[in-house]
Amino acid sequence: MHLPFLGPRHEKKSGDGGAPARARSRVGEFPADAEAVAELLSECELLRSHAARAGVRLDDTPASLEALDQMVPRWRDDPEILPWLGHDAGLYLGTVVVRTVPGAAWQIRSDGEPVVRLASGRAVEVVPAGQEWAVNGVPELSQWYAEIAEA
Repeated sequence: MHLPFLGPRHEKKSGDGGAPARARSRVGEFPADAEAVAELLSECELLRSHAARAGVRLDDTPASLEALDQMVPRWRDDPEILPWLGHDAGLYLGTVVVRTVPGAAWQIRSDGEPVVRLASGRAVEVVPAGQEWAVNGVPELSQWYAEIAEA
């Protein structure tokens, strides 16, 4: 699987000064295997683990965002987990948007941050939204989704 935002591979060389042939894509350009990147960004292992322990099934639907909003936020007691869980929550929000909102797709910005690009062209920064939700609980993930979906 080729993921250009992870940086160049050093084992393959090409005739252009050593940069791998597949790593020459423009920054922000989505790789040919968009589904593989979407799958990678949807893993959200920490969030999925916490949700499973709370009996919440994350099936990549808007209803699962509502279920996450109802979870008791025990992660707020652990300052080491909090930012990671928030990051996962943002990626999960993006996953639900990409899988349910027509025309939505992942895009990797020049700084390496994944954003969701809507059919309208608007880029939604889902990771900060997830981090805010993890810390404060508001706005709720389901509210973010509703706002994004109607845009």
